[in-house]
Amino acid sequence: MTFKTADLCDDFSNELTVCKQAFTSYGKKIAFSGPISTVNVLEDNVLVEESLETIPEGNILVVDGGASRNCALMGDRLAGIMVKRNLAGVIINGCIRDSADIAQMDAGVVALGTNPLKSKKEGKGEKDITVTFGEVNWKPGNYAYADEDGIVISEKKLI
Repeated sequence: MTFKTADLCDDFSNELTVCKQAFTSYGKKIAFSGPISTVNVLEDNVLVEESLETIPEGNILVVDGGASRNCALMGDRLAGIMVKRNLAGVIINGCIRDSADIAQMDAGVVALGTNPLKSKKEGKGEKDITVTFGEVNWKPGNYAYADEDGIVISEKKLI
């Protein structure tokens, strides 16, 4: 399945929301799409790992890390879980680490930046709720489409 977010905007502009937050792509897979699963955490990645291990194959995990740059919410080990489970990708409103290793993985990974410090392991946060960042309400079950031009969200599958 190939797509361009620009073409989706041309064809479905009335059905899409465009994420206004700029992200950097870190995995080999630049374009990815799928149904959204969510977690809301702050500098703690226990629920990120749990979600990567349990959400349905083909889903995108949207992680609202509060835009914190104080630590990483995902590294190469968690990215490996994502690849092994055939998840479509992750969108992290926060940081990752092990970016050189993740760059070699067939994974869709976008984040605000990098930080070598690992996160806390307290298990605090929420899963499967609507999170808001980038002027978008990321609702579980909606669809996200990401590529070099940005990320768009739809309430239904478009392609």
